[in-house]
Amino acid sequence: MITVIVAATCVRLGLWQLDRLHGRREVNEMLEERGQQPAVPVTTVGADALPYRHVSATGTYDPAHEWILAGRTTAEGDPGNHVLTPLELDNGTAVVVDRGWVPLDVTGVPVTGTAAAPGGRVTVTGVAMPPDETAPASPAPSIAARVDLARAGLPYRLLSVYVLLRTQTPSQQLPIPAPPPTFDEGPHLSYAIQWFSFATIAVVGCGALLVRDRRRE
Repeated sequence: MITVIVAATCVRLGLWQLDRLHGRREVNEMLEERGQQPAVPVTTVGADALPYRHVSATGTYDPAHEWILAGRTTAEGDPGNHVLTPLELDNGTAVVVDRGWVPLDVTGVPVTGTAAAPGGRVTVTGVAMPPDETAPASPAPSIAARVDLARAGLPYRLLSVYVLLRTQTPSQQLPIPAPPPTFDEGPHLSYAIQWFSFATIAVVGCGALLVRDRRRE
């Protein structure tokens, strides 16, 4: 009886993991479809439909309120940081733009030199990204470990997403835009296989014990 309960529980947990895998695949498919759609102005799409959508925005960078996203690497593994700069839009709001990767020696803000935010009107395209759910406090206000859109002291309202830069006019050699996000299926399939394996072990093990006991008799 105990073996039946254990095996049934393991099978049920395995099926639950397969259901979660199916849901994850549906979400990934929806997000990939968003990423294949043409860019739309970031202010014309509802907040729920923004994440992972290709968007465009035109405005003026505000380097006085930019900050450094620490601990980021290039696709080749080169260590460095990202530069996050608010882009003030014509409607009085702003959207934070992850302008991309800079070397480790670029830590001060506003960023200067070739990686400085261009002045005047700028048009950007990129992927609308959801902010991090939690953003631990940083000892330096200009440096953060995660993207926190609830920063205090900004003179405008920020949109609920930030833009992972893909193209910019006027263009720059630095920062280097980060690659677009990729979507994986998570560990659900491996977890399901483990639970089904536990169920098999319980049944086979119980059968082996019964055979051994009968042989002894």
